[in-house]
Amino acid sequence: MFEPKPTARADMTAGALYAVTGEGGWTYYGQVTSEKKVGFFHRRDRETVAAELVLTGPIMTVTSVAYPSITRALRAGCWRKLGRFRLADELCAPLPSVQWPVGTLTVTVWVGDGPDHDTRVEDPAIQDMELMAVWDAVEHIPARLTADFGTEEASWHVGGPIWRERRIKEEIAQRSDQPCHQLPADWVPTSKR
Repeated sequence: MFEPKPTARADMTAGALYAVTGEGGWTYYGQVTSEKKVGFFHRRDRETVAAELVLTGPIMTVTSVAYPSITRALRAGCWRKLGRFRLADELCAPLPSVQWPVGTLTVTVWVGDGPDHDTRVEDPAIQDMELMAVWDAVEHIPARLTADFGTEEASWHVGGPIWRERRIKEEIAQRSDQPCHQLPADWVPTSKR
Protein backbone atom coordinates (compact mmCIF):
# COMPACT_ATOMS: atom_id res chain seq x y z
CA MET A 1 0.00 0.00 0.00
CA PHE A 2 1.03 3.55 -0.70
CA GLU A 3 0.29 6.67 1.28
CA PRO A 4 -3.43 7.51 0.92
CA LYS A 5 -4.09 10.82 -0.88
CA PRO A 6 -7.60 11.94 0.16
CA THR A 7 -7.87 14.62 -2.56
CA ALA A 8 -6.21 12.72 -5.43
CA ARG A 9 -7.93 12.42 -8.80
CA ALA A 10 -7.29 10.07 -11.68
CA ASP A 11 -5.08 11.51 -14.41
CA MET A 12 -6.13 9.95 -17.71
CA THR A 13 -3.70 11.98 -19.80
CA ALA A 14 -1.68 9.79 -22.18
CA GLY A 15 1.65 9.02 -20.53
CA ALA A 16 0.47 9.17 -16.90
CA LEU A 17 2.29 6.37 -15.07
CA TYR A 18 0.95 4.63 -11.99
CA ALA A 19 2.38 2.18 -9.48
CA VAL A 20 -0.30 -0.35 -8.56
CA THR A 21 -0.56 -2.53 -5.47
CA GLY A 22 -1.11 -6.12 -6.52
CA GLU A 23 -1.68 -9.37 -4.70
CA GLY A 24 1.09 -10.83 -2.56
CA GLY A 25 2.73 -7.47 -1.86
CA TRP A 26 3.85 -6.91 -5.45
CA THR A 27 3.91 -3.50 -7.13
CA TYR A 28 2.96 -3.39 -10.81
CA TYR A 29 3.04 -0.44 -13.20
CA GLY A 30 0.48 0.91 -15.65
CA GLN A 31 0.61 3.77 -18.16
CA VAL A 32 -2.40 5.56 -19.64
CA THR A 33 -2.66 5.26 -23.43
CA SER A 34 -4.01 7.80 -25.91
CA GLU A 35 -7.25 5.75 -25.91
CA LYS A 36 -7.49 6.27 -22.13
CA LYS A 37 -6.85 2.59 -21.46
CA VAL A 38 -4.11 1.41 -19.10
CA GLY A 39 -1.18 -0.59 -20.40
CA PHE A 40 0.37 -2.71 -17.67
CA PHE A 41 4.05 -3.59 -17.94
CA HIS A 42 5.35 -7.13 -17.50
CA ARG A 43 7.29 -6.14 -14.43
CA ARG A 44 6.68 -6.27 -10.72
CA ASP A 45 8.76 -5.28 -7.74
CA ARG A 46 8.57 -5.35 -3.96
CA GLU A 47 9.50 -1.66 -3.82
CA THR A 48 8.64 0.98 -6.41
CA VAL A 49 11.45 1.58 -8.92
CA ALA A 50 12.30 4.55 -11.15
CA ALA A 51 9.99 5.15 -14.10
CA GLU A 52 12.89 4.84 -16.56
CA LEU A 53 13.34 1.20 -15.56
CA VAL A 54 9.65 0.48 -16.05
CA LEU A 55 9.04 2.26 -19.35
CA THR A 56 11.62 0.24 -21.30
CA GLY A 57 10.01 -3.11 -20.46
CA PRO A 58 7.46 -5.13 -22.42
CA ILE A 59 3.72 -4.61 -22.09
CA MET A 60 1.77 -7.40 -20.42
CA THR A 61 -1.79 -6.27 -21.10
CA VAL A 62 -3.83 -3.22 -22.10
CA THR A 63 -7.29 -2.87 -20.62
CA SER A 64 -9.98 -0.35 -19.71
CA VAL A 65 -10.06 0.67 -16.06
CA ALA A 66 -13.01 2.66 -14.72
CA TYR A 67 -11.82 6.24 -14.15
CA PRO A 68 -13.72 6.74 -10.86
CA SER A 69 -12.15 3.56 -9.50
CA ILE A 70 -8.66 4.93 -10.21
CA THR A 71 -9.53 8.01 -8.16
CA ARG A 72 -10.79 5.74 -5.39
CA ALA A 73 -7.58 3.64 -5.60
CA LEU A 74 -5.37 6.73 -5.38
CA ARG A 75 -7.29 8.05 -2.38
CA ALA A 76 -7.09 4.67 -0.61
CA GLY A 77 -3.38 4.23 -1.31
CA CYS A 78 -3.82 1.25 -3.65
CA TRP A 79 -2.41 3.18 -6.63
CA ARG A 80 0.19 5.97 -6.72
CA LYS A 81 0.85 8.37 -9.57
CA LEU A 82 4.52 8.43 -10.54
CA GLY A 83 4.19 11.29 -13.05
CA ARG A 84 3.74 11.78 -16.79
CA PHE A 85 6.24 10.36 -19.21
CA ARG A 86 6.66 9.72 -22.91
CA LEU A 87 4.28 6.94 -23.91
CA ALA A 88 5.95 3.52 -24.13
CA ASP A 89 6.45 2.50 -27.78
CA GLU A 90 4.17 -0.56 -27.51
CA LEU A 91 1.32 1.66 -26.31
CA CYS A 92 1.40 4.15 -29.20
CA ALA A 93 -0.81 2.20 -31.63
CA PRO A 94 -4.36 1.12 -30.72
CA LEU A 95 -4.60 -2.56 -29.84
CA PRO A 96 -7.57 -4.62 -31.04
CA SER A 97 -10.20 -5.79 -28.58
CA VAL A 98 -13.13 -8.18 -28.92
CA GLN A 99 -16.81 -7.53 -28.32
CA TRP A 100 -18.53 -10.79 -27.37
CA PRO A 101 -22.31 -10.39 -27.09
CA VAL A 102 -24.09 -12.68 -24.64
CA GLY A 103 -25.66 -15.76 -26.20
CA THR A 104 -23.58 -15.95 -29.37
CA LEU A 105 -20.27 -17.36 -30.56
CA THR A 106 -19.92 -14.60 -33.15
CA VAL A 107 -17.66 -11.80 -31.95
CA THR A 108 -16.62 -8.44 -33.36
CA VAL A 109 -13.00 -7.33 -33.42
CA TRP A 110 -12.60 -3.60 -32.81
CA VAL A 111 -9.53 -1.59 -33.71
CA GLY A 112 -9.42 1.98 -32.44
CA ASP A 113 -12.89 3.53 -32.36
CA GLY A 114 -14.75 1.15 -34.62
CA PRO A 115 -15.53 -2.41 -35.59
CA ASP A 116 -13.06 -4.09 -37.93
CA HIS A 117 -14.54 -7.53 -38.66
CA ASP A 118 -16.67 -10.35 -37.28
CA THR A 119 -15.39 -13.83 -36.54
CA ARG A 120 -16.08 -16.76 -34.24
CA VAL A 121 -14.85 -16.92 -30.67
CA GLU A 122 -12.53 -19.88 -31.35
CA ASP A 123 -10.64 -18.03 -34.12
CA PRO A 124 -6.93 -18.59 -33.28
CA ALA A 125 -6.06 -15.03 -34.37
CA ILE A 126 -8.08 -13.46 -31.52
CA GLN A 127 -7.23 -15.68 -28.55
CA ASP A 128 -4.79 -13.21 -26.97
CA MET A 129 -6.96 -10.16 -27.68
CA GLU A 130 -8.66 -8.42 -24.77
CA LEU A 131 -12.39 -8.86 -24.19
CA MET A 132 -14.12 -5.47 -24.17
CA ALA A 133 -14.78 -4.83 -20.51
CA VAL A 134 -14.15 -2.18 -17.89
CA TRP A 135 -12.23 -3.26 -14.80
CA ASP A 136 -12.30 -1.77 -11.30
CA ALA A 137 -8.90 -0.51 -10.08
CA VAL A 138 -9.40 -1.80 -6.54
CA GLU A 139 -11.71 -4.81 -6.86
CA HIS A 140 -10.48 -6.41 -10.12
CA ILE A 141 -7.03 -5.21 -11.18
CA PRO A 142 -4.91 -6.91 -8.46
CA ALA A 143 -6.25 -10.39 -9.34
CA ARG A 144 -6.06 -9.55 -13.04
CA LEU A 145 -2.37 -8.60 -12.76
CA THR A 146 -1.60 -11.88 -10.96
CA ALA A 147 -3.32 -13.82 -13.74
CA ASP A 148 -1.58 -11.89 -16.52
CA PHE A 149 1.87 -12.08 -14.94
CA GLY A 150 1.46 -15.85 -14.88
CA THR A 151 3.86 -16.92 -12.12
CA GLU A 152 1.37 -17.81 -9.37
CA GLU A 153 -1.84 -19.69 -9.99
CA ALA A 154 -4.64 -17.22 -10.54
CA SER A 155 -8.27 -17.52 -9.51
CA TRP A 156 -10.16 -19.51 -12.13
CA HIS A 157 -12.72 -16.74 -12.68
CA VAL A 158 -10.30 -13.95 -13.71
CA GLY A 159 -10.88 -13.18 -17.37
CA GLY A 160 -9.33 -10.78 -19.84
CA PRO A 161 -8.01 -12.34 -23.04
CA ILE A 162 -10.44 -14.39 -25.09
CA TRP A 163 -8.77 -17.73 -24.31
CA ARG A 164 -9.28 -17.15 -20.56
CA GLU A 165 -12.85 -15.95 -21.04
CA ARG A 166 -13.60 -19.18 -22.94
CA ARG A 167 -12.13 -21.28 -20.13
CA ILE A 168 -14.29 -19.43 -17.61
CA LYS A 169 -17.42 -20.28 -19.59
CA GLU A 170 -16.34 -23.94 -19.72
CA GLU A 171 -15.73 -24.00 -15.96
CA ILE A 172 -19.09 -22.39 -15.20
CA ALA A 173 -20.82 -24.93 -17.45
CA GLN A 174 -19.14 -27.77 -15.51
CA ARG A 175 -20.06 -26.28 -12.13
CA SER A 176 -23.70 -25.49 -12.96
CA ASP A 177 -26.69 -27.49 -14.08
CA GLN A 178 -28.59 -24.33 -15.03
CA PRO A 179 -29.57 -24.25 -18.73
CA CYS A 180 -28.36 -20.66 -19.10
CA HIS A 181 -24.79 -21.75 -18.30
CA GLN A 182 -24.62 -24.72 -20.66
CA LEU A 183 -22.41 -24.42 -23.73
CA PRO A 184 -23.92 -24.37 -27.22
CA ALA A 185 -23.73 -27.56 -29.30
CA ASP A 186 -21.17 -26.00 -31.69
CA TRP A 187 -18.79 -24.87 -28.91
CA VAL A 188 -15.13 -25.65 -29.67
CA PRO A 189 -13.30 -26.55 -26.42
CA THR A 190 -10.23 -24.52 -25.42
CA SER A 191 -6.87 -26.18 -25.31
CA LYS A 192 -5.03 -26.09 -21.99
CA ARG A 193 -2.40 -23.34 -21.91
